Parts: sequence; C-alpha cells; structure tokens
Amino acid sequence: MNEQRIPVAMPDLTGNEEKYVVEAIRSSWISSSGPFNQRFEREFAELCGARSAIGVCNGTVALHLAMLALDVRPGDEVLVPSLTYIATANAVRYVGAEPVFVDVDPATWCIDPHLLEANITQRTKGIIAVHLYGHPADMDAINQLAAVHGLWVVEDAAEAQMARYKGRPTGNLARVGTFSFYGNKIFTCGEGGALTLDDQQLEIRMRALRGQGMDPQRRYYFPITGYNFRLTNVACAILCAQLERRDQILEQRRRIFARYREALADIPAIGFQPVAAWAEAAPWLFCITVDEKACGTCRNDLMELLTKEGIETRPFFTPLHHLPPFREGSRCRGEHLPVTDHLGSMGLNLPTYTALSSTDIDRIATTIRRGIR
Repeated sequence: MNEQRIPVAMPDLTGNEEKYVVEAIRSSWISSSGPFNQRFEREFAELCGARSAIGVCNGTVALHLAMLALDVRPGDEVLVPSLTYIATANAVRYVGAEPVFVDVDPATWCIDPHLLEANITQRTKGIIAVHLYGHPADMDAINQLAAVHGLWVVEDAAEAQMARYKGRPTGNLARVGTFSFYGNKIFTCGEGGALTLDDQQLEIRMRALRGQGMDPQRRYYFPITGYNFRLTNVACAILCAQLERRDQILEQRRRIFARYREALADIPAIGFQPVAAWAEAAPWLFCITVDEKACGTCRNDLMELLTKEGIETRPFFTPLHHLPPFREGSRCRGEHLPVTDHLGSMGLNLPTYTALSSTDIDRIATTIRRGIR
C-alpha cells in the first residue's frame, strides 16, 4: 500500500490561527486573561444566540462545571443517553451523582423523550440531552417534560457546533449548553470547551467556580471552594480565527457529506444517519451503519479492511451501560436499551475534515464496496 494514509479527522488551521497565536504571545497575554478570551466569549455567545459564553479548558470540564453550578449532589440522579461519549456520564459521577441511562430514538439517535418519564424518580434532578454526532435532540419535548417534573436540562452540544433545531442554534435550547473544542471538532483549539446560557445569576456562580471560587468584587478572597477550569488567551486566539471562517468550514464539510452520500447511496447494506425534518445537523463526522445480514460483513471486519488500506475510522461509542464503571448500576436498575445496543454494534464514523478531497472519498467508497460481499 503506497497511498497516503487518510486520518479520521484533521484540524483546519489555514486561516489566522498562527497570526493570532503570535499576537497573543507577543502581547504576553498567554494565560486566562486577555483580549482573545473576551472576543471569543462574546462571538461564541452571539453564534449560539445566548446571553453569555464561558470558556473552559475542555468539554468534559464544561459538563462538570454545569453539574457543580446546578448543585447536583451525591445521591442525585441525572438522566443521560447511553449512546454518547463517556464524558457525559463521568461528569455526573464527578459530583457524586448517578447517571441513569435512557435509550435513544431511532429517528434521531438522541435520547428518546418518550422514555424519559418512566426513568424519573424522587432522586432525579435533571436531564443531559446529547446532540449525538451533530444531530440535535428533540429539545421541545425534553424541556416540556422537564418543566412538568421540575427538572433542569443541559444540552451536551460537544459534537454539534452550528447545528440548528427548528431554526434555532444549539447552545440556547436548554438551561445550559456545553461544547468541546477538541482537535477533531468542527471548531478546535486542540483542547477547550465552553458553556452557554442566559441566566445571569448562574453565570456569576459558574465564573466563580471556574476561577478557584474567587469573589468577583474582592480579589484573592475566596468565599467558596472553586476549581481551575479556565481557558487560555492563546487557545482563544485559535478559536477566534476558527470562528472567522465558520461559514467556509461549514460549507466545505457539507460538500463532503453530500459527496459521501452520493458515493455510497447504492450500497443497500450501508445506512446513513437520519435527519429529522426539524433539524439541521452539524457536519461533524460522517456516520454509516453496516447491516451484517445484508452485506455478509460485520462493522469490525470492514474497519479492519479500511485500516489495512490506510483509512482510519471510528466505531460508534460503546454504550455506556456496558462499560465497567456503569454496568453494575445499569444491571441493578434493569435497564434495557435495544436501540442503543443495535446502533452501538453497527455504527461507523468515516474520515471527515475540510481537506478531504473527492478523490479521497472515492477511495474510501471503493474500499467499502470491496468489503461488502
């Protein structure tokens, strides 16, 4: 094999990223204060239609900070999907609470609003709705149910930058929105995250918790126990350059998604991520499902073939209720999540990044065809 390796993801740093990083370094503002911090938070809040954005050091920290600010405590329960990255459930555990797993809707792959009520107990405090693989969860239904039961809702939009729900951007669809800027995300600074919200009092609490608990009116006085969750000016410099090119980046990724659909459309064993009529999914990682009965090849064998041909892929997330930290609790609760189990066994993420060419996609599609018997 002499062809160049195709990674599953690659950051696009072809704008003003280097220029702004050098500017931040030369200004000596390299820590958690500086003009790029302020600019990023202002621009990202505007992008999400939220009153405020709070930059933090990664997306997991964003979820952790949300749990802290919402006063989630040991013994509490939080409803989460099992088909998600482990950070969603880990953040609940960080504050001593327990994630309770709910199956996903086959029409969206996101937490199923119709299954939430059966999982609510006296210990339930809130719901984390994950916009899985860029597709928004059905937030109106989730928020309505939460309001009836006096629960808060957090939207985990780590994978859904610039997705839209009924015309509204992610990040302002619940009490709090959380985002990740890890290296494989649509916008990235290597690591990094943010929270978005409208509640001014909650924002004050979050900023205090993020900055070691310091009183905003009295420097170096700490009335509460806080954390160092801050994002640097250098990281924000990169993010500001990314946001400048958001329309260009989005359009390039949409073209890649369209080319994949065209190249794989006539393979009956390959399924695509569904998109609800009310949703505009973010083009993060292109998702397919592999029907073993229809094609005679399982997802893992197809991945192995692609790897041999120099094409990196990712399986869907292992359902969290099967992982060692959570499986015993899930078993005791008698959780049965058939849609999650089905998708987790057959889902595959294909390479997706702005530099991916049509030739690359044709090579990936040709290899997939060879793997289908």
